[in-house]
Amino acid sequence: MSYDRPPGLPIVDAKTPAVLVPARPVTRDEVAGLCAEVRALLEATPGAGVVLVEIVGPGPPGLGTVDLLARLQLTARRTGGGRIRLRDPTPALRALLDLVGLRFEMEGQVEQREPALGVQEEVEPGEPAV
Repeated sequence: MSYDRPPGLPIVDAKTPAVLVPARPVTRDEVAGLCAEVRALLEATPGAGVVLVEIVGPGPPGLGTVDLLARLQLTARRTGGGRIRLRDPTPALRALLDLVGLRFEMEGQVEQREPALGVQEEVEPGEPAV
């Protein structure tokens, strides 16, 4: 079941980032429309500066998904220095982004220099503290 989007821009709270959920697979014709949507969301929420992107759909992500994310990030940066943040990316998408050398903010990602939950570091006796 599908429905038409209401006309105009969505009502977005300036403190809560807007969310964009493109369904996969995205065709080349749809990329320009999604970039325009990111631009509109960032212009509608000038204080936020972030658009959450959630990639959903069947199957593993491919290079089309990487191309889409790179274009969305470029559009966001060109729109007042905004950025996109990935929400709950799959391990396959994380691995693919690492493989091609693209870095994105990710929700739920462990902060730098903090060990992931459940990970314990082993220290040998006599080693200096790091």
